[in-house]
Amino acid sequence: MSTGAINDTQMVIITGMSGAGKTVAIQSFEDLGFFCVDNLPPTLLPKFLELMEDSGNKMNKVALVMDLRGREFFDHLFKALDDFTETSWVTPQILFLDADDSTLVRRYKETRRSHPLAPSGLPLEGIQMERDLLEELKGRAQIIYNTSKMKPKELRERIISEFSANNKSAFTVNVMSFGFKHGLPIDADLVFDVRFLPNPHYIDHMRPKTGLDEEVYNYVMKWNETNKFLEKVTGLLSFMLPHYKREGKSQLVIAIGCTGGQHRSVALTEYIAHFFENDYHTRITHRDIERRKEQTP
Repeated sequence: MSTGAINDTQMVIITGMSGAGKTVAIQSFEDLGFFCVDNLPPTLLPKFLELMEDSGNKMNKVALVMDLRGREFFDHLFKALDDFTETSWVTPQILFLDADDSTLVRRYKETRRSHPLAPSGLPLEGIQMERDLLEELKGRAQIIYNTSKMKPKELRERIISEFSANNKSAFTVNVMSFGFKHGLPIDADLVFDVRFLPNPHYIDHMRPKTGLDEEVYNYVMKWNETNKFLEKVTGLLSFMLPHYKREGKSQLVIAIGCTGGQHRSVALTEYIAHFFENDYHTRITHRDIERRKEQTP
């Protein structure tokens, strides 16, 4: 069995709350050239996978909608998702669409539709039942959109931006420098504290400079403890990054923090990002590097 022709296969499983925008989502994937199937019973997922594999490269972009219309098959879905860990040529991404209860109730009233789980009852009763049933599936999702404040056009634009051919669900490693005195970055997945390293701030002529300046960069890098730290952290990340990617994570934010976010964290962020740039799409952000300029009267 040859799998080389479909190494670049994309599979997106679209699910979530009824009324959260799955119809708009599947239409958006169709516009992106995905082969789309609405309401595929999870019991057929293994067979569908075989069909994709047999097609070679003809079905290399697939989007499947699975929701509570097939609720009796959800145990099969979880088993099928677990079986994907043994499949090397495709890693499915679960896109879970959610919305606040009040928004979902309003949408049901606007469309005059009944909730599929409460056809003769109040929409809120069906929504609460559905939320409980989907809790485990939401926990497995790699991507969650809350569409409460999104118009259909905005949801469409977000999907096209994230899943377009140029992006192709690439795994991006975002390396960010920051200063602890300005607060932890709320979007960080991993945080490393480098305040134990010698600080160029206490050298007068280096104080106004940053880790982007060669003199400061070389000063940070010359210490044995810096080299030890970089050896250990790059080794740890070299182990972790492939696993994050295999789990379907679209990006990872690695935050490197020093006191002010000017010197040590900036230099080490540059080093770490360039260390991995040949294997991953990397992006560098220096969150607090301009803080000093902003605070200068």
